[in-house]
Amino acid sequence: MSEATAARPGFRVDWRVLLPLALGTLLLVSGVFLAWQASLVWRLQSGIARADAVRDAVVGALAKEVRSQRERVVQALASPSVQQALDGEGGPDYGAAASALKQVLPEAGDAQFFSANLDEVLDGDLKALGYAKAAALMHAKVHPETPPAEMRSGADRRRRLMFAQPAPIDGKVRAYAVVELPFEPLVEVFQDTGAGATGLQLRQGDGRGDLQIDSIGSARLSPVADFGAPVPGSSLRVGSAEPEYFIVMPRSFGLLAFLSLLCLLGGAGALWLRQVGVQRAVAMLRRPTQSKTEDITLAEAIQQNPEPAAKPAASKPAVAAVDPAQVDASMFRAYDIRGVVGKGLTYDVARLIGRAVGSEARDRGLREIVVGRDGRLSGPELVRALIEGLRSTGMDVIDIGAAPTPVTYFANYHLQTGSGISVTGSHNPPDYNGFKIVLGGETLSEGAIQDLYRRIVEGRFVDGMGGLQAIDVGQDYIRRITDDVQTERRLKIVVDCGNGIPGAIAPAVLEGIGCEVVPLYCEVDGTFPNHHPDPSDLHNLEDLIAVVRHEKADLGLAFDGDGDRLGVVTPSGEVIFPDRLLMLFAIDILTRNPGATIIYDVKCTGHLQPLILQHGGSPLMWRTGHSLIKSKMRETEAAMAGEMSGHFFFGERWYGFDDGIYAAARLMEILAGDLDGRTAQQIFDTLPKGVSTPELKIPMREGEHYRFIEQFRAKAKFDGARLTTIDGLRADWPDGWGLVRASNTTPVLVLRFDADNAAALTRIQDLFRAQLKALDPALPIPF
Repeated sequence: MSEATAARPGFRVDWRVLLPLALGTLLLVSGVFLAWQASLVWRLQSGIARADAVRDAVVGALAKEVRSQRERVVQALASPSVQQALDGEGGPDYGAAASALKQVLPEAGDAQFFSANLDEVLDGDLKALGYAKAAALMHAKVHPETPPAEMRSGADRRRRLMFAQPAPIDGKVRAYAVVELPFEPLVEVFQDTGAGATGLQLRQGDGRGDLQIDSIGSARLSPVADFGAPVPGSSLRVGSAEPEYFIVMPRSFGLLAFLSLLCLLGGAGALWLRQVGVQRAVAMLRRPTQSKTEDITLAEAIQQNPEPAAKPAASKPAVAAVDPAQVDASMFRAYDIRGVVGKGLTYDVARLIGRAVGSEARDRGLREIVVGRDGRLSGPELVRALIEGLRSTGMDVIDIGAAPTPVTYFANYHLQTGSGISVTGSHNPPDYNGFKIVLGGETLSEGAIQDLYRRIVEGRFVDGMGGLQAIDVGQDYIRRITDDVQTERRLKIVVDCGNGIPGAIAPAVLEGIGCEVVPLYCEVDGTFPNHHPDPSDLHNLEDLIAVVRHEKADLGLAFDGDGDRLGVVTPSGEVIFPDRLLMLFAIDILTRNPGATIIYDVKCTGHLQPLILQHGGSPLMWRTGHSLIKSKMRETEAAMAGEMSGHFFFGERWYGFDDGIYAAARLMEILAGDLDGRTAQQIFDTLPKGVSTPELKIPMREGEHYRFIEQFRAKAKFDGARLTTIDGLRADWPDGWGLVRASNTTPVLVLRFDADNAAALTRIQDLFRAQLKALDPALPIPF
């Protein structure tokens, strides 16, 4: 074949033609799409306006029906037969009053009367009475002008409209009544409004996680269409649904219309340029051909990446069962693992714990876990051993380094692992260390902790080889809090971290929300050279009180060794115990979440229950222990929980784990946002306060304190008291209470007493002293 024959005519790609064609087509398609989106937004906004009008009409009709029903209840309470039963010479006859009311109001499904001071609520069994009924009665007492009606379902599953109303005689409240009327009239009013194409929901709640009662209309509703419009005089809400359109652009008709026009004009211009380019190309073709053609060649470079070398097979650790004597069973406590470094807790034991946790995680289908540690000197070595054990099971580990325990919990959410281990000794002496464990969102406690011990003893381990990476989430944690919390005015606070790990991050958080921070012992030092980082011990707060006075600060804050507990002192030197802080947090949260559950542990004051009820909440006493409280929060979907030890758990605006640093930020938000400009001391002085003791401790040998409590619960007698045995033994009298329980972190008995006055406190302590001495005459009594 000749060279001339082999030659091929050359060609040239004219990008002046192709580029305008591609750009013009893209712009025209985008313009049409944006025009379509604009039309959908227009239809959506018109539909929302129509839905709002229909919803407002429905709300008005329901409010009118609720008013009508309430007026019937008020008239029935004012009837002569009911008034006579409440104004008898021998005192109010509540049973006769209920019978009389049912005769006047025969459709009433139930009617109950309670005393004017509501002693049955404040001192009674709330579980038997019902938290919703108790909260409604307290609301009627505190706000008699606006007692809300609410829908209740009875044991027969029939829905009723419940009213809690004061029953006055000659202007003086003689009793409170709870009356239930049929709910069907409200459903009929709701359904007869003719929603048409508008979707509406009848719900009950505060707009977050409401109970859906009924729905109407042809528009499709999501589980919660919107926050809903409240029905005056009730806890009902009416939510409207947005019409469902495929809208992926910003919901601004003007913006979309402008962008659509811009794209259409741009597309037309690009096609015009393309036409000009074509005309020029045709003109070029009509010119005489060149003597030499230009060949276009395409060069392709393909880079081949070699296959990664196979990982060497990891040698499998021995899976033989471990002698139980090599692992101290007493370290596996109720809600974490904790022991003395170099004795029960060694490098090898930490590695075995890592293998046990990793194997449990793998059995649960988990593959990734976060590890953080506090500032103790033994932390780095134990973390290395723990990570080695975790990786040997195939778990991928994210090491966040030295960080407060709440930051480790935060990383579980932020890094979306749902699992994490904090290597910390918390408030224990420097030679202690331990592990707080979360797997799949569950904080391990009790049986789950014991299962880890059994895995180690039986050698039930999973084999694998996991990865390891290091990530610092400290700045993400600070940014997450400061984006959510900001103070209305600048407060001066002294922050005592006791040389614990909170010193690395707490001052930055509090400065970030707008406080002036005076740091005290914020240098991280695992020997704790100044005082022990335990704010529940009043001796550890002496330096903080002195510095607050010297600096003329607004408040003093103290954190424990790993930052999950908070202590507070005022400029006067008063220690604000955590149960009173919980009162302040609960009041704040219940203003936004009426009816929310607030959990507190058995060591908290008896004033919490009536205060939570008075502010429309549902109080729940539970066992002491951070993992036990978190488990109960998940079960009840509580908005807030707190322990007398200083653990605070925020379900509202936070993740539900115990976080002393975040609790401090929320406290500053409340104090700085006081509308009357009161000082912190003035605000705390408004909270109920009795005469109380701090936590008192009786040391015992390891394990002996558990046996003692079992015997004490079985043999102790407290006449006239309401006994609670969910955690140790708590005895409540009308004027105070006492508690003795076994600590789950150290081998001690923990006692606390609280009463309305010093005489009552002394009487209760004497009763407990006698019962304790009866069981063990040699017991050292610390009061």
